[in-house]
Amino acid sequence: MKQAKWMVAVALVVLSGMAMAAAQLDSNYKIVAQVPFEFVVADKIVPAGQCVVQVAPMDDNTLMIHNWGAMVALFSPASRTEGRQGASQYALVFNHYGDFLTGIKIGGSKITYRVPESKGESELRAQNASGTQEIVLASLK
Repeated sequence: MKQAKWMVAVALVVLSGMAMAAAQLDSNYKIVAQVPFEFVVADKIVPAGQCVVQVAPMDDNTLMIHNWGAMVALFSPASRTEGRQGASQYALVFNHYGDFLTGIKIGGSKITYRVPESKGESELRAQNASGTQEIVLASLK
């Protein structure tokens, strides 16, 4: 009986770990969004259009961001955080006082990838620029 309870506990731990692993953005998966404005990430301008984001295969803390139509591709460092509430959909999050990409929300998960503040964004924040947060919905490809 004790062994059966122990096995149930182990199974629950393993299953919760598998669910968490599935919720992470994997380098095999791509998030695709139609961004209606140009934006800044890693101090580079990404034109408006279809944007593809994925984790770099060599490093879980680096995002690859592509706009193939504009022939733009770049890498950006990112940190993975876990929020209180899960995201219902995949989304790109922007600070809309200069259109800076700040994060990637992972649908069905509490995980968010945070992009470091760029130089231009730091300068605007230092000037107390007011802005809003804009969310552009995305899909998993």
